[in-house]
Amino acid sequence: MQWSVVVLAVGICCCTVSGDEHEHHYKDNEEVVLWMNTVGPYHNRQETYTYYSLPFCKGPKQTISHYHETLGEALQGVELEFSGLEIEYKKDVPQKQYCEVELTEKVYNAFVYAVRNHYWYQMYIDDLPVWGIVGEVDAGGGKQVDYYIWTLKKLDIGYNENQIVDVNLTSDAKVKLVQGEKLSLTYQVHWKPSKVSFSRRYEKYLDPSFFQHRIHWFSIFNSFMMVIFLVGLVTMILMRTLRKDYARYNRDDDLDDMERDLGDEYGWKQVHGDVFRPVNSTILLSSLIGSGHHCLVVTFFVILFVIFGHLYTERGSILSTVIFVYAATSPVNGYFGGSLYARQGGKQWIKQTLCGALLLPSVVSGLAFTINFIAIYYHASRAIPFTSVLSILAICMFIILPMSLIGAIVGRNVAGQPDNPCRVNTVPRPIPEKKWFMEPPIIVLLGGILPFGSIFIEMYFIFTSFWAYKIYYVYGFMLLVFVILIIVTVCVTIVCTYFLLNSEDYRWQWTSFLSAGSAAFYVYLYSFYYYFFKTKMYGLFQTAFYFGYMGLFSLALGVMCGTVGYVGTSLFVRKIYSTVKID
Repeated sequence: MQWSVVVLAVGICCCTVSGDEHEHHYKDNEEVVLWMNTVGPYHNRQETYTYYSLPFCKGPKQTISHYHETLGEALQGVELEFSGLEIEYKKDVPQKQYCEVELTEKVYNAFVYAVRNHYWYQMYIDDLPVWGIVGEVDAGGGKQVDYYIWTLKKLDIGYNENQIVDVNLTSDAKVKLVQGEKLSLTYQVHWKPSKVSFSRRYEKYLDPSFFQHRIHWFSIFNSFMMVIFLVGLVTMILMRTLRKDYARYNRDDDLDDMERDLGDEYGWKQVHGDVFRPVNSTILLSSLIGSGHHCLVVTFFVILFVIFGHLYTERGSILSTVIFVYAATSPVNGYFGGSLYARQGGKQWIKQTLCGALLLPSVVSGLAFTINFIAIYYHASRAIPFTSVLSILAICMFIILPMSLIGAIVGRNVAGQPDNPCRVNTVPRPIPEKKWFMEPPIIVLLGGILPFGSIFIEMYFIFTSFWAYKIYYVYGFMLLVFVILIIVTVCVTIVCTYFLLNSEDYRWQWTSFLSAGSAAFYVYLYSFYYYFFKTKMYGLFQTAFYFGYMGLFSLALGVMCGTVGYVGTSLFVRKIYSTVKID
């Protein structure tokens, strides 16, 4: 038990502190560390291996131990190892050999494979990423193919007073790979003053021409106009329709009993005795609704933290923030899931609390561990360390679960009393036959088209930033699209639910959740298109990694959208049935 608490404390500390070992201030001739991170094929960005998985050699300096990553870095496959190169602040280093590599058959084949597959590597200096290419292929216009490797790393480092503000790498000294010979690896360091301020040093890695392209602004404007149209359309159609319904339903005072019996009453009022009937699979629905509220809160706060804290400039900080916020806001899950379950008349609240608290973490962990086994088989740096697995398990068991239980207790006692505006009939009313396009499965499939259309362009930018070499930084756009998605989802789901109820089908609860959540189905379909037509990925590891994590992304999006649709529809249903006079 004590050991688990220690692991938990380490996990929390990893989530809350910065991953930087320095304070970013240097004195003249003070040591500057060059960390070697990963290497991998250019077209498979997520397929990465430790830098020294290739037979590179280290520099002579051995005085610095291995870097200790944060939890977010460990989960993202960051593997920092000291390069052994001697670099001192503002002290130039002329071209200098730091080691030799003998091209034995094994070493030669490893380098040839890396060059043939366009391997790139990543390094860090003072938290600034630096990329370089291992080598290049020269076909020479004939049948003979030669492989070359760059043996000189020329580092140009810009400084502003006592801080590093810029790093550039130039690969030079191209040497042909010849089995049996030796490679002399060298490096060179040049320091130069810069006017770039420390707060703006990361801007060179961003791509404003891509993320702030006119098509991006146009997509936001288009989605905003869709919101205005949908809100206006829903308001106009529903209010006019409901006004007619209210007028027809409330004219009973002018009719005698026979006229009332022979009247033309039909539609959503006919199911008032069944519309608030407890839904099937109450535990699952309430757990999904609780998890959806939880994901909505986490998404909103993380986006705000990234906007105001520029977390995208630090390795693993966004993922660490997600884990921390998810654990800290666990009572939200228990509160909304527990209160809904209590209003539905559920009695197994312990089972519901466990299901709600562990539903998403278990799915995420199960799929992540499956992918992790593949990563271990390929010896990839994406393999999650065992200590990180223990930290995640400790956070789930000792933070998320107890806090969800507290939230469930509060939710059951504060908001768990049934207060339906209509009495539920003892015997369920039979559902009449209706046209095929009014069946719940069709409504579910159609309900996600417009929400997906409102975020379609943003999905392209998010996919490109995650699966290609771009850094997503326009989180203001993401927040705006997030709000637009919520509004569009609510409007569309209300319309779908009204059509369902008007056909005298009272199964609105699961239908509203699934019709809103079906937007994630279209996102996942789009991920197939993106994989085959926008990337050059290949191999079992990359394919499993891509579709596995895109599945998790789509699942979380579907749970959020489904929750938004359910909550909006629930308010709408309660409103219309609380206004109508029921005999």
